[in-house]
Amino acid sequence: MQPSYWHLQCATQNLKFGGVIAYPTEAVWGLGCDPWDDKAVARILNLKKRPMHKGLILVASQWSQFQPLIENLSSSQIEKLRQTWPGPTTWLLPDPESWVPPWIKGQHGSVAIRVSAHPMVQALCDGFGGPIVSTSANVAGRNPAMSRLHIEQRFGAQLDYVLNGQLGQSKQPSQVKDLISGRIIRPA
Repeated sequence: MQPSYWHLQCATQNLKFGGVIAYPTEAVWGLGCDPWDDKAVARILNLKKRPMHKGLILVASQWSQFQPLIENLSSSQIEKLRQTWPGPTTWLLPDPESWVPPWIKGQHGSVAIRVSAHPMVQALCDGFGGPIVSTSANVAGRNPAMSRLHIEQRFGAQLDYVLNGQLGQSKQPSQVKDLISGRIIRPA
């Protein structure tokens, strides 16, 4: 189910003005915000009770939204990304130019990024004009929200907007792989 233009506009305007939103992803409900807004990111970390040093994932609708991170990769590295995107694979990429703020990377030198195949996530990132934070909607250590009702029960008025829609077909959150070492950080 694609959100109406009005609902999508409400969600993207909230992102642009420092808001924290909830939205459905491929497998679970997510919390999102503008990754370059340190106050919005701090709100998400506070809601989740997640320490900043762990870092967060960024999601985009298309490769070009991650161009500063991709432009210096080798052809074999780009091919690895091409084989899994768009889709439910998150890659850890180096950020040698520090394009991504430290409050997103946490204690890591790399950044976790994904190009989504979920139509609602794509529409959200396109409406916002770039990547957004994508972290599961839950308090750290607890199960992620699987419905709008779970979102309302867990976070209620602490969120600025909830973009209603359906989850994708994935049964698990995205697999996380390190592009340089090839190591699987989180299994699918």
